[in-house]
Amino acid sequence: MAYDPRMAFDPERKMTDGDVQDLKPDGWWGGEGTLFRDVAFESYQAGVDFAVQVAALAEAHNHHPDITIHYRRVKLSYFTHDAGGVTMADIEGARAVNELIAALGQADQNSADLNSTDQNSADQNKGAAAG
Repeated sequence: MAYDPRMAFDPERKMTDGDVQDLKPDGWWGGEGTLFRDVAFESYQAGVDFAVQVAALAEAHNHHPDITIHYRRVKLSYFTHDAGGVTMADIEGARAVNELIAALGQADQNSADLNSTDQNSADQNKGAAAG
């Protein structure tokens, strides 16, 4: 099916799952037609500041990820709606976000850090409940 601007849907740009897995930048996961990454921060404010910088980056590239803030974590999800999945625009957006993360010194923040953060929070909550 050829692109029809009246429909605003172009499935031919959608990448295969294999292509997404081959091209996704470090720290990103692909699944169910979405490219996503979680980034952990030392404070809520640092996460919000990062989200604002991602928003500015997205405006500059005219391609916008979904941004979800969970206390000290920011989840980014790329998905091209008019293609029905991940496209090269999503891959390029993820690469640009990785450059931002590296520039901010957050390159070592990944899912392993999120798991340790969860454990530390659970340990702190146990200690607070006991005290």
